[in-house]
Amino acid sequence: MDMYEDKVVLCAASAYDKKYYLNPKFDGLPQGVKEDLQIMCVLFTEDVGGILSLYFDDDGSLQIETDAAEEDILYDEIGSALKVKQMRSDKRDLLEGLEMYYRIFQ
Repeated sequence: MDMYEDKVVLCAASAYDKKYYLNPKFDGLPQGVKEDLQIMCVLFTEDVGGILSLYFDDDGSLQIETDAAEEDILYDEIGSALKVKQMRSDKRDLLEGLEMYYRIFQ
């Protein structure tokens, strides 16, 4: 079963291969929003490691998911959870705006 089967991935970043991905379906987002997403995701993975994914669930809610390779002993699971909580608080307006955008335009 595909991990993203019922999800629409907005963006993702990986500390392992130092890459950032923005779903082409969201090319219509304002440039400033796309840059904010990239900075937010890349800084997150540089800080705690692993992989960060932002996706919309079937209700249109934006979810933040982190994952790490099983052999990654440097991944900070506790720091990751705290950083997600901080991100939800600090970027609340951005994240709520993205949910509204998704519900209207997708």
